[in-house]
Amino acid sequence: VQLVESGGGSVQAGGSLRLSCTRSGYTESTNSMAWFRQAPGKEREAVAAIYSAGVTTYYADSVKGRFTISQDNPGNTVYLEMNNLKPEDTAMYYCAAAFLLPSVVARLTASSWLYWGQGTQVTVS
Repeated sequence: VQLVESGGGSVQAGGSLRLSCTRSGYTESTNSMAWFRQAPGKEREAVAAIYSAGVTTYYADSVKGRFTISQDNPGNTVYLEMNNLKPEDTAMYYCAAAFLLPSVVARLTASSWLYWGQGTQVTVS
């Protein structure tokens, strides 16, 4: 499974960005996708996850009400709509995919996810 992110960039505080992640390869081996982020000097943290093409979504408390994760109808592209961005949202954002039970998806733990993209930088000033 290959994951390719796009949509990162620089934006002022209060602005919006939409990230995209396209999944290819043996996509049947995954049923969940997620976004994580990592700022310099900090651990990778979960942002949001989506289980079974949108059946259930999960969010980190820090982004609830501001970020929305969604998936297209074929299920191979996941989006992260980010609104009211704050400087503390500045990080490299990574897409992840795996075949997980919903209870595991809900934990938003990086070590549970098997496939990772290369990341896209988001900078909020």
